[in-house]
Amino acid sequence: MSSLISSTIDLDKDGIQHGYLQLLHSVHRSAYGYIPIPIASLKNGDGPTVLLMSGNHGDEYEGQVILSSLIRTLPLDQIRGQLIVLPMANFPAAEAGLRTSPLDQGNLNRSFPGSETGSPTQQIAHYIENTLLERADFLFDLHSGGSSLFYQPTLLFSVTKGDPHLEIKQQIEKAFGLPYTLYFERSNAGSFSSAAAFRKGVCSILTELAGGGTVSKGLPKLAGDGLMRALHRIGVLTTSPEPVTTTGRTFLAEGSIFASEPGVYGPLADPGDDVEVGQPAALIHRPETPGREPVELFFEDTGVILAKRQQARVIRGDCLFHIGQSEKQG
Repeated sequence: MSSLISSTIDLDKDGIQHGYLQLLHSVHRSAYGYIPIPIASLKNGDGPTVLLMSGNHGDEYEGQVILSSLIRTLPLDQIRGQLIVLPMANFPAAEAGLRTSPLDQGNLNRSFPGSETGSPTQQIAHYIENTLLERADFLFDLHSGGSSLFYQPTLLFSVTKGDPHLEIKQQIEKAFGLPYTLYFERSNAGSFSSAAAFRKGVCSILTELAGGGTVSKGLPKLAGDGLMRALHRIGVLTTSPEPVTTTGRTFLAEGSIFASEPGVYGPLADPGDDVEVGQPAALIHRPETPGREPVELFFEDTGVILAKRQQARVIRGDCLFHIGQSEKQG
């Protein structure tokens, strides 16, 4: 059964091409319409093929800015191989500035391997995994905290036992030069882009770049330069920005704090802070119950805060903090 997505560009052709993936979509206002998902190809001879993706979640803007700039400014003669660029991977979500698609409520990063005849988000996931990743050697999926979280700039590597890409991931970590790096274990049977990459034998690299529904001052250059150094390290770029002179921190495990009650959340620590087990983490205030004391939460892991929740209003189960740990605990 053929895909309902077609491309206006030829991914086998050398040169710089800008166009769209056209996902057929019939609705009341447009019986024979399509969803235009932006795509670019920068191809110059032999070398690695790299899929660069942002807008996997539509309210994560830093990657969209970085990849849009790359498409505009990267000279073709600096490329050895191919860069395939999806700056707004889940286009309906990115166009609306939402984490998930307004068309089907689909979370692209929970939709792989998708379905060629499913909902729009499922079709996008299927095309990425079975058409784009099928061609690729590397995947860079640029995430940030979106509307609900704010991260210290962090590089993430999903690894499995006996990961064949571990050595190159460690080299990319040094080249990228973000303040933090987190290695975490995840099944290759999952619904994340990293699991899709594993299934196709592709080395996947993820980021969490600030967030909070904004684009932080200086962040596109910091992470954009890191991306260029990483692309140079894997051999698809012939030139690179200046190497980093500082050493970031690496974490081999992770933990989280979740809201235990609904209410108004007041954090007692910030991203970048070192924390210990038993340290006060947050207060959840209950203004709808006059006279009630706030619920106090405590850190359950020793480590460094990678991210904290942005919005004050919470319900039970909302993630409040993401913690990087030097080693597995407990």
